[in-house]
Amino acid sequence: MCLLPFFAPAFPGEDDSLARKPHNGPDEVIRPFQLCRNVVGVLNPNTRFSEHYIYDTELYEQRVDTLPQVIFWRTIMNLHKDSALISIGNTREIICRVKIKDWEAQSDAQKKYYRDSVRLNRGLDTTSKVLMTAGKKFFYDFEKTSGNFHRGILAFMDNNVDPWYAQAILLIESPNKLQKSNVGAYGAFQLMPDVARMYGLKVNRKVDERADFERSAYAASCLIKNICIPRARLILDSLGISNVVGDELWFRLLVMHVYHAGYYNVQKAVFTFNPNEGDMDMIYTLWRTSAGKFKSASQNYSQLVLAAMLEMDERSGVRNQYGK
Repeated sequence: MCLLPFFAPAFPGEDDSLARKPHNGPDEVIRPFQLCRNVVGVLNPNTRFSEHYIYDTELYEQRVDTLPQVIFWRTIMNLHKDSALISIGNTREIICRVKIKDWEAQSDAQKKYYRDSVRLNRGLDTTSKVLMTAGKKFFYDFEKTSGNFHRGILAFMDNNVDPWYAQAILLIESPNKLQKSNVGAYGAFQLMPDVARMYGLKVNRKVDERADFERSAYAASCLIKNICIPRARLILDSLGISNVVGDELWFRLLVMHVYHAGYYNVQKAVFTFNPNEGDMDMIYTLWRTSAGKFKSASQNYSQLVLAAMLEMDERSGVRNQYGK
């Protein structure tokens, strides 16, 4: 589904059908804009209905679209699997683009010589990684995954959870089809079996409700609300960091790291550099930090979130409509 920009924020003045569940009293309802200031409307050209979309202007205020790591992953998301990028591991500076078959045709000695020459030309030490990363265009099916944004955003809001997380997870976990990871995570929100069962989903040899979008979305929103956000705050509290509102980009990205890597792994990584305040610099430092099981995939996770959100903004045309 291709998303086209709607011509006004979708929610102020809407009818009662968009009211959420009761909050502090029987007559009070939570509306989408109260849960997340980033929810806007887009027009689905197939149905001609306005659908919910997360448009986070802080991505542009923080200029994350200019970061080499984000540029690298956006390029990977648009690159066919028969091609690859050679890059510097720590900075994701792109050295060149190669054909997979040409790279694999080289001997190990030739590959080592090439990597050593890159290190020499860039003034890098011998421990600096020079990586080959294959294109992932086949995996990041933005048109397909965008069809689930509306349902995911509504499911999170129904559970009084910031829907920013719904769109972020949908963009990078299973954006082309339901995936099962090598550790057993499955479904649109890539839930582990024990987590799914904890929130009431059936997962056994005959039934796996992680394939049910609404059930899976409910469990994922519970995980974010009950574990990921509180544990992220616990990490910050232990460091004396109190400048947390909850909808800042850096905090959301920290929560996403907890969702992916787990509390203890993120805590261990953050404690290696002991930040004094919460900001994007904390996230950027995590990108360069390896501790315990917090390694390359964990470092890359929030980079992928940023890259996918920016890519989706461009494809939907929403930035042109809403500015920044």
